[in-house]
Amino acid sequence: MTQRTEAAEPPPVAEAPSTGGTVRLGLRENRAQFGLLVVVTVAVGALVGLERTTVPLIGAEAFGLTSNLAVFSFIVAFGLTKALTNLAAGALTARFRRRQLLLAGWLAGVPVPFVLAWAPSWWWIVAANVLLGVNQGLTWSMTVNMKIDLVGPARRGLATGLNEAAGYVAVGASALLTGYLATQYGLRPAPELIGVVFVAAGLGLSLLAKDTTAHLALELARHPSPPGETGKTSFASVFARTSWRDHSLRGASQAGLVNNLNDGLTWGVFPLLFADHGLGIAAIGLIKGLYPLLWGFGQIPAGHLADRIGRKPLVVTGMLIQAGGLLVALALLDRPLLAGLLSAVGLGIGTALVYPALIAAVSDRAHPSWRANALGTYRFWRDIGYAGGALLAGVLADAIGLDATVLTAAALTAASGLLAGRWMTGREKTSGTAPAPGGP
Repeated sequence: MTQRTEAAEPPPVAEAPSTGGTVRLGLRENRAQFGLLVVVTVAVGALVGLERTTVPLIGAEAFGLTSNLAVFSFIVAFGLTKALTNLAAGALTARFRRRQLLLAGWLAGVPVPFVLAWAPSWWWIVAANVLLGVNQGLTWSMTVNMKIDLVGPARRGLATGLNEAAGYVAVGASALLTGYLATQYGLRPAPELIGVVFVAAGLGLSLLAKDTTAHLALELARHPSPPGETGKTSFASVFARTSWRDHSLRGASQAGLVNNLNDGLTWGVFPLLFADHGLGIAAIGLIKGLYPLLWGFGQIPAGHLADRIGRKPLVVTGMLIQAGGLLVALALLDRPLLAGLLSAVGLGIGTALVYPALIAAVSDRAHPSWRANALGTYRFWRDIGYAGGALLAGVLADAIGLDATVLTAAALTAASGLLAGRWMTGREKTSGTAPAPGGP
């Protein structure tokens, strides 16, 4: 592994040619704009949280689906669309401003709560998840990129931790709220219609957000291309580097994929598993809400810790904790509420350690000129895990049962953590440069 040194960072001030104003990098220097984007991310997470508790039950109870694969088809549609949108988002940043893509994502999300509330058939639900995938791919990608642009390299882990914390706390709160509303008013339409508030808030606040082009230009000016590289790197080259040529980026990409594979699997399986063992909608909503709440809140200290000790220790530890959380769900099924809550704790804490560390690790390895494409590629592999998890869950659950499906997810998650330990570099620090293609 090559050693990389950090040059002393220049003062975080520069004139922004595009605006004529002074641009600074840093969390404190951009706290108002950063805070606005945090609230936008809350709306992003809350919209997808609508589906965590009720939609698998809608498929089984409202539409009478008997195949687990059919029930989980909405997650497949969501995961595939979000993954492809993440990939496209990185390339689109070369042609459009981040704020424009953020607004486009919110426009795609406008029909989602209405379709979920009043869909006349299951395939309307699946179609709504295609739109939700576009919405999540564009809005979440742009809020991540814009926050990274604002803070610069020194606080990247904390910035991604705050971003992901805001989103996943909102996922959990939305899941809890929909579970409560479903017990009071039924599975539809009341739980889904609160999504109208989330879309309106996200779109309205995004109109107030400022683009971060000048901040990116400042960081680019400080970080010339590494020796042997040109200033521009092709999309295909970045995709190959992030997916397999760079050992550390490969390790991050596969860990992200398996992390969301187990999330997609539990998204579909847990409501059905715990309903089969006698839990009602409110209890299932508590389990499904606790997981992302811990996932969300835990990312703030995890992101800060990733800046202090490096990314790899958090990724490996987090994946192993997630595997343990899945095993707990099976070991205590004779007490289903306790099993669900303890599993949610393990999954939430484990994912909190992994999520900001992986995004920061990818950002560390990518030069600012191709960072958006690298993040888009990583997020493509990460979110294809939703589709992979749902497909795996559907096939295995129909063939060998829900219990064996959860056991398979635990084994895959542990194996992924060990691979991340082998491929990712150790205490990688932020440098703004990247290794040569193929280097570790």
